Amino acid sequence: MKINKHFLTLCFLGLTLSMYAYDAVGHRIVADIAYDNLTDKARAQVDKVLGKRGIVYESTWADEVRSDNKYAYSYQWHYQDLDENMTTADIQKLLKNPKAEGEHLFFALDTLTTRLKRDRNDAEALKFLVHFVGDLHQPMHMGHKDDKGGNKVDFNWFGKKTNLHAVWDGALIESEKMSYSEFSHYLQDKFEPRKAEIKKCNILQSVEAAYAVQILIYKYDTSDTSNYHYVYRFAEQRDEMLYRGGIQLANILNAIYK
Repeated sequence: MKINKHFLTLCFLGLTLSMYAYDAVGHRIVADIAYDNLTDKARAQVDKVLGKRGIVYESTWADEVRSDNKYAYSYQWHYQDLDENMTTADIQKLLKNPKAEGEHLFFALDTLTTRLKRDRNDAEALKFLVHFVGDLHQPMHMGHKDDKGGNKVDFNWFGKKTNLHAVWDGALIESEKMSYSEFSHYLQDKFEPRKAEIKKCNILQSVEAAYAVQILIYKYDTSDTSNYHYVYRFAEQRDEMLYRGGIQLANILNAIYK
């Protein structure tokens, strides 16, 4: 049978993009929830800067530019190492002194927020901020330094070799087989009873919530190799982190564009 080479190329490209898109789904969920919770004034401004619903479509931009040497400085902005047994005071100290351990995620959030307050039309700062608020609510982006946030922790996911960080970046989300918009609507319906409570949370409380999940992840008994059980065990934490990320992003943008 003669196989069209162009067809094969398209198939391969589609596979590559779909694999890449797993991580993208999480960021789009966070951005979509945020967009639905912006004030009219804030929504008008972000649409002006990035186009209608642009914060959703541009939420993956910070990952995409990592391949551009021009943005090499931003690589370490995606994570903040949090060690074991940190207290609220320890975390608060890091947030107040975001360069204390290098220019990482806390530094990026502080810097980008300041940039947007100074220039409401700073599209680059807005795209970065949208992405990094999402990263803030992915617990393994605040993992341990010695294993690079779980990147060095091997994990077998339904017969495929991967790592702990990748499981939390995308595999757990992909397990639900929902589009980003379906997942966003599902989470907003699910957490509607807690919306007022979560909306009151500040950045410190968001970090504490993600750190609490990080602790649970590292404590998980890895001798249990059932991926179905892993999904069942952490589905609630995954859902809450995504929802918290969306609400926190909305809070930040509403404050900047008030």
